[in-house]
Amino acid sequence: MKPDSDDNKILVQSSNVDLGDMFPDYAKTNIQQVAGKYFGHLSMASVHVTREGITYRCTVNIQMGALKMMSGEAKNKDLYAAFRAALQKTAKQLRRSKRELREDKAERIDKDMLLREGVSGRRDDAGLPMNDEDDLRVAAE
Repeated sequence: MKPDSDDNKILVQSSNVDLGDMFPDYAKTNIQQVAGKYFGHLSMASVHVTREGITYRCTVNIQMGALKMMSGEAKNKDLYAAFRAALQKTAKQLRRSKRELREDKAERIDKDMLLREGVSGRRDDAGLPMNDEDDLRVAAE
């Protein structure tokens, strides 16, 4: 394993729950999968699990590159279900951030002009916008 691998950047911890051996591996694998899907450069990630009565509260924090920290939290009676729900919330934030960053489409000027001119958008021979009075004038000629 490389010293700068993603496993060293992912912290899975709990203050009052024994997580065993399988859950930390499961959490790291899923976080790496989400990180690879959206941006690819994982700066840091953490998973914190607490027990509240019969439910587990799972908090997932992920920071990708220079973006702000994305955080998701969920509760469920099943530890794995709580983790998946929290990870889905975090993934949704990453997906929206990626979409916002890649929105490079030009603004449609022609659509804006049609809205300003009115719904008809009709023009006369000189290319000037026409309205209903112009239609009556043209029809009378």
